[in-house]
Amino acid sequence: MRSIKMSAPRPVRTRAAPDRPARAGLERRGATVTHWVVATTGLVGIFAFWGGVVMAARRYPSEYDWRYMTVSSLLATDRNPAGHLWSSAGIVSCGILGFLWATLSMQQSRLLGAAERPRGFRAFQLGYICTAIAAALPDRLVPLPKAHEILAILAFTGLCYGVVGTFQNGILRRIRRSSRGGRFWGPVLACAVVSPVVLAAVALAYVFLARPDLPWVNLSWRARGVSLLLSFAFWEWVTCGVLSAYMAVLVFPRRTVFAESEGR
Repeated sequence: MRSIKMSAPRPVRTRAAPDRPARAGLERRGATVTHWVVATTGLVGIFAFWGGVVMAARRYPSEYDWRYMTVSSLLATDRNPAGHLWSSAGIVSCGILGFLWATLSMQQSRLLGAAERPRGFRAFQLGYICTAIAAALPDRLVPLPKAHEILAILAFTGLCYGVVGTFQNGILRRIRRSSRGGRFWGPVLACAVVSPVVLAAVALAYVFLARPDLPWVNLSWRARGVSLLLSFAFWEWVTCGVLSAYMAVLVFPRRTVFAESEGR
């Protein structure tokens, strides 16, 4: 009988398991870089807006008093021939970068596996793109009457709805995690963000109903001694400042995200 030779079983080569701490470290580094890219996009947009309007105000042919002169005065070619391009470029850049920031923020939330669908970023996209279009297109190229006013209303509505949508997950949750007084500071911050918009609407309604003798807000209001609190221009600039501060806080990278990724 032939002897059957039993060959020794070949060792099975197994792939080495990935080093979980090293992989987690790489993921955290990638998340950190992504956060800073998104944050830089949003912050550059904010600085572009203020840089453009400041340069336009410095080139205004006469005195520019922001308390009694609206943002649209800086964009008008007839009233600000030497500086309207600065304001237009700043606002268009802000709109484009803001739209890009909102898009990247939505993609970032999906990549990080957010449990909840990010809210408010679609509204931010609408608001920022309408802002850019309204500042870029001259009146003669827009066939629709009151097109700029419609775009401005859409931009304002989109930005306000974006603030409301992102306040719960973007700001309030961060305050509650970083401070014990979140229940107090959350409503305070919400009132601080919303109050300039409400006060601007109240001022417009009061002037329309109680002071029909007043023209649209301009420097003549200051000469006539009209209260600053009735000036729509004042509340418009205050709203711009408050929204810029809110966006600066919102776009800044969140350390809590990295803490959550470490715990997974």
